[in-house]
Amino acid sequence: MELDRLDRDIIAALVDDARATYADIGHQVGLSASAVKRRVDRLQKSGAITGFSARVAPQALGWTTEAYVELFCQGKTKPSDIAVAVAKFPEVVAAATITGEADALLHIRATDVRHVERVIERIAAEAFVVRTKSSIVLSRLVDIPPGSALTESRNGSHMVGR
Repeated sequence: MELDRLDRDIIAALVDDARATYADIGHQVGLSASAVKRRVDRLQKSGAITGFSARVAPQALGWTTEAYVELFCQGKTKPSDIAVAVAKFPEVVAAATITGEADALLHIRATDVRHVERVIERIAAEAFVVRTKSSIVLSRLVDIPPGSALTESRNGSHMVGR
């Protein structure tokens, strides 16, 4: 779907505060509340907006440690097989196939380093995994919420974050 400036501005406003009223968003973007609602409905129907949720600090849930784990797999392991296997682990919060030597990169959140170690041991036990390479996160330097990485400012120039 092609998004125009108003669509991008509405999405940016929703990313900033998904609980904002249509009137508040309309005030920000220069539309009436009913026009904003029509656009949001259209953006949802088209799949550009996939839902609304609360962003919760992982630390509030006890997930104070995170790691990135590279997976090295046997032969031509299919991405779908990797996805099915790692989806079993609630600690895996993101997974992607990547370029380079590794086949996939996993983002893991856990309660502590020992918990990360146990998760990696369980993942490494999957039949297709040859080896893993892990890195523990020491501190986050940039943490932009999903959906807000690239927004278009009012003057048409691109900016990172909001």
